[in-house]
Amino acid sequence: MAVPGPFEARPYRGRGSVQHRTRVRAARPGITSAGISKGAAAAFAAAALLAGVVPAAQAAPAAPAAEVIPGTDTATPALVDGINEPAKATGSAADAAVGHLAEKKSRYRITNPEGDLKAVSARAEGGTETVRLQQKYKGLDVLGGQYVVRMENKGGKRNVVGTSGKYFTELATGTAATVSEKTAVQRAVAAVTRELSGKNLGRKDTPQTKGEKTAAAGALTGTAGRLVVLPQGKGVLTRQVTVKGNDPVTGEAVLRQVYIDARAGFPVLQYSSIKTFGTQQAKGAAPKGAAAKAAGEKAFGPADATGTGVKTDGTKVDLNLYHDASRKEYTLSDYVRMRDGSKNPISTWDARGVEANDAAGKWPSGIKVFGSPVQDFGKEATDAGAVDAQWAATQVYDYYKGKHGRDSLDGRGMAINSLVGVTNGGQPWVNAFWDGTKMVYGVGDDEYRPLASDVDVVGHEMTHGVVENTANLVYVGQSGALNEGIADYFGNAIDTDTSGTSMDDPDSGLLGEDLCRTLPKGECALRDLNDGRTTSKDFLGVSYGVDNGGVHLNSTIFSGALWDIRQDIDKDLADRIVHKALAEYLTPLDGFTEGRNAVLAAAKDLKASAKDQKVITRSFNAHGIVPGWEDALGMDSDTLLGKLNTAGSGTGAGGGQYAVSKSNDDGSEPYSVYTGRTDGKGSPKLVSPNDGRFHVYPATDGKNVVWAAFGTDSIDVLLRPVAGGPIKKVWSSTTGLQGLRVDGDLVVWEENDPFGGRHAAYKNLKTGQQAYVDGGRYHLSSALPAVKNGKVAYAKLWPVAGEYKLDVELLDTRTGRTSILPQTGTVESLGQTGLSTTHVSWLVDENATDGGRTAVRRANLDGTKLIDLSPEAGDKGLFATDLTASEEAVTVTAALPDTQYRNETLPKLWQFDAAGVRAGERVSCNRGDQSYASADTGRRVVWIDGTTSNTDLVVRDRPAGRC
Repeated sequence: MAVPGPFEARPYRGRGSVQHRTRVRAARPGITSAGISKGAAAAFAAAALLAGVVPAAQAAPAAPAAEVIPGTDTATPALVDGINEPAKATGSAADAAVGHLAEKKSRYRITNPEGDLKAVSARAEGGTETVRLQQKYKGLDVLGGQYVVRMENKGGKRNVVGTSGKYFTELATGTAATVSEKTAVQRAVAAVTRELSGKNLGRKDTPQTKGEKTAAAGALTGTAGRLVVLPQGKGVLTRQVTVKGNDPVTGEAVLRQVYIDARAGFPVLQYSSIKTFGTQQAKGAAPKGAAAKAAGEKAFGPADATGTGVKTDGTKVDLNLYHDASRKEYTLSDYVRMRDGSKNPISTWDARGVEANDAAGKWPSGIKVFGSPVQDFGKEATDAGAVDAQWAATQVYDYYKGKHGRDSLDGRGMAINSLVGVTNGGQPWVNAFWDGTKMVYGVGDDEYRPLASDVDVVGHEMTHGVVENTANLVYVGQSGALNEGIADYFGNAIDTDTSGTSMDDPDSGLLGEDLCRTLPKGECALRDLNDGRTTSKDFLGVSYGVDNGGVHLNSTIFSGALWDIRQDIDKDLADRIVHKALAEYLTPLDGFTEGRNAVLAAAKDLKASAKDQKVITRSFNAHGIVPGWEDALGMDSDTLLGKLNTAGSGTGAGGGQYAVSKSNDDGSEPYSVYTGRTDGKGSPKLVSPNDGRFHVYPATDGKNVVWAAFGTDSIDVLLRPVAGGPIKKVWSSTTGLQGLRVDGDLVVWEENDPFGGRHAAYKNLKTGQQAYVDGGRYHLSSALPAVKNGKVAYAKLWPVAGEYKLDVELLDTRTGRTSILPQTGTVESLGQTGLSTTHVSWLVDENATDGGRTAVRRANLDGTKLIDLSPEAGDKGLFATDLTASEEAVTVTAALPDTQYRNETLPKLWQFDAAGVRAGERVSCNRGDQSYASADTGRRVVWIDGTTSNTDLVVRDRPAGRC
């Protein structure tokens, strides 16, 4: 399994950021915690009294005590529960909800509810109404800003019984963008490309012909969307860009949301919007109306029929079918279940041979609903997983309709479409995903049946659709882990109920266990909700470049707590509680603690017994989901600069100094570059100007600091001496650049050309000499440079004897001479280079069939004494993605081979003796990902660590050894 490269954790604090939540009750109006000052708590309690939340002293003792959980960085409460207040009697539910918030301004601190809130949904069920309101700031959507109002409606008389969500009261940003849509798209595409492939140069980068200036087929493309305000501090105005295409390394589908700062053009946030069952990533929309009919479907009518099919486990099941007279076939379309409402079908489509990237975010052309000339579907439908997908989809529909009164995924009878038989790169694909409109199931392989062959997989993917149409939990970080955890919970609940499996069965917590062809269930299952994981020992602070910030890695911490609840109380009650929490309490940016609060509040609403409520509390406690749990995460490294609040900004070290980008505490200001001593002495110094640009990718040799400044029209390379002095402009680009390094008078970097090419460049600060090492020619590529003593090492892709060849080249800028360093075989891809006074080191992949393992290679400057510090072949071959070198050591960022993500296989730092004497040792045993390592003197390394779920700059002077 190829493991994605490391990127910084926690680029956006508002996303899944769970701070300490304080409960303020009527009986204790002055209670405080680490998350709220005494004065703030008292003021909040007083405001609550005035608003009628907290009963006054003379109130009747029998009146129920209201509960208010304050929000973080906002005056609006995160949750108000236990109230029963009259709402507007006439008008819509949305009118009543907004009217309530307007009437209680002293409680909610929403100054203009009528103008700042827009209803996105209103759900009525059994005398209750739930209204979701999207926050607007001067007409623009606030990402994740959503507030929920819950009401009882008896005979037209409405009473508000609770509210929850996130409304950001501190926003005060401008709404005029200075970055054009064209620039935003260009930089968004460059950012995704850099994240996916910026740490290697491979044959994928081969130009088609000399001088050709067209993008390669399947290249990433971007589409500019709306202006959106990110709720960081006073707010960050961004242009949202959707980037689609193929991963340039793996070929898998890419569908990413990128938010570009609308004033400086820097990508402040990006994440994948494809929701997969596993940690692999796999891109269109299902046909509607006339398009659906043209694709082979008809409106509901007398052609309904019944039939049978055989699932992949050999079980024969009954199916509702549709007879398509034009095709003279029976098709897997069930029009019966929604016949009294929307009249939409549940359908399974034949997508055998369709690539995953052609099925995500768009509708593949030419596919049809799976058909059969007779009513008993045969082996072809079984082997494709079509029977399983159709039957399981109807079971999931029945579950949500029967238990929760939910008509399809959107609650309004939307059509349900499943695509089966999908491949990836022409190869078997073991994954499944929901892309916002439909389910897509991989064809499986020799060990795994088609992915629709297990009800919990189908239930999981369809539940993503339910989540999207309720809380719409943002698919990144903790909110993404909640999204995955809830999908797992309901997928498992539906599967165990459908199969009649007891919750006490040892295998009842497994997901995907029925996909196995030969392996035991426990070995084949993709997750286990009974794995006992907790925040205190298992939470992994990872970046958004790794599993979208841990959406699968951390999901079973929360879903495990829910599973325990279902095991210990009545399972139907547990399902109703979790569904109510999802549909009526949770909002897009909620994390684990908000999830706990929502489930507990929903249990009270459903009048769960005191005993059951204790069980729920105990389950969350057992999994470590308690207020302030993040504060307990520790590290074995020394922190040089905590809470950087940056994303993808990198770090540098040399000569006893570090350089790193940092933003303010709430992450709302553009990034600034700081430098300081790597031994931790003294205070960091600001070296970049406060000019509204994003200052990123810093590097230092101990004497000078260089960095890139992202502005509206250009990206400049800037330099300033550590000792102080004027800032100098070294270079300017209109496309994109990265990989800055500095040594003495020489600065190097990598620049993108307008057509996707990569070119290493350098400038001599003393002589003014500047050049691309490959002349900037479109038919050549050079990347991943390193610099030392006037020499530059880099990866090179160039034509030799009519074919493109990959090499590591060394350039002496003083003489202009170049030399190609030896390899031991045909190179498939090259990674980062490193230079010391005597050696060149680099990452190399010479075997295209080993899943992406790389060797750590080193040679003398003249190419002699070529050795592999870490070999590519064998079980210990690393998935290395970055490298940095000092005189004494070579440090690489790498993951171990494994079949799944876990702490041990996340990107970690490994250090090798430069002489090749000592084997690789772990630099640090910190949990979570470790990225942007930079070698200082000796064996000292600084890096950005995600263990604490923040981005912290840390340092170690020597390896930690075994972990």
